[in-house]
Amino acid sequence: MVDYSVWDHIEVSDDEDETHPNIDTASLFRWRHQVRRARPSLSPLRGKLRSAALPQPTPLLTLPQSMVNTKPEKAEEDSEEVREQKHKTFVEKYEKQIKHFGMLRRWDDSQKYLSDNVHLVCEETANYLVIWCIDLEVEEKCALMEQVAHQTIVMQFILELAKSLKVDPRACFRQFFTKIKTADRQYMEGFNDELEAFKERVRGRAKLRIEKAMKEYEEEERKKRLGPGGLDPVEVYESLPEELQKCFDVKDVQMLQDAISKMDPTDAKYHMQRCIDSGLWVPNSKASEAKEGEEAGPRDPMLEAVPKTGDEKDVSV
Repeated sequence: MVDYSVWDHIEVSDDEDETHPNIDTASLFRWRHQVRRARPSLSPLRGKLRSAALPQPTPLLTLPQSMVNTKPEKAEEDSEEVREQKHKTFVEKYEKQIKHFGMLRRWDDSQKYLSDNVHLVCEETANYLVIWCIDLEVEEKCALMEQVAHQTIVMQFILELAKSLKVDPRACFRQFFTKIKTADRQYMEGFNDELEAFKERVRGRAKLRIEKAMKEYEEEERKKRLGPGGLDPVEVYESLPEELQKCFDVKDVQMLQDAISKMDPTDAKYHMQRCIDSGLWVPNSKASEAKEGEEAGPRDPMLEAVPKTGDEKDVSV
């Protein structure tokens, strides 16, 4: 009953541990923590509604007799921009009322509320309720989603009844409630089956939205954390030998120097250069803190820890 393609558009605190100034905590610990979290905190992402709905009927407080049991007038199909603007205008004006309807539980209460607010009996209300359901599922408010889903299917059944009778939906919503309140088992099973199927589609749409948001979030974070050499500190950390990873985990410079001194010089130089290019290691970070009367050393102490071979005097790059 619902074209779900129209809803396609549907912070983590820093780790502030004390660490050696050469080890860029912001590059390693916070970012690694963010990436390894199962999911970052997501705000509800409301997408643009691209509805294929019929033009919105003029809001009315009461239904004119001339509209009862008459075919709705055909209108030229609006452009996507016009439909979006109509939806936006409708929601801005009636959002509070739509949400009130979405929270009703009893058939009689729903019928009375629509009788008092017949302008809500339209495609725009159904569209808003669908999007609200997806938002609630994204927010993990599952019980509330199921409540609103019930009212979404109520509205959708009314719209489908209007199509089958070829009348304005405001002219037949009472017929729906009469039918549903006296429905036989087969009709109620049909309603409940559609409701369950709709909730599953909402869960699927919410999952896709979260996955899309996650990918966008991770890509944005990856770009933000790229080091001076264009490398990702998280990716570099994951590529380090285990013994070097442990040094960064405990933030022990001496331990790191010892580990490097035991490695093949070429491998040690390769890994340390990648650490620098990713911002995981910051060379000469204490240069500005050198004691009075002393000059900062010309080479990074960690690179100096790389063993030298033959006549090689320095492996720093």
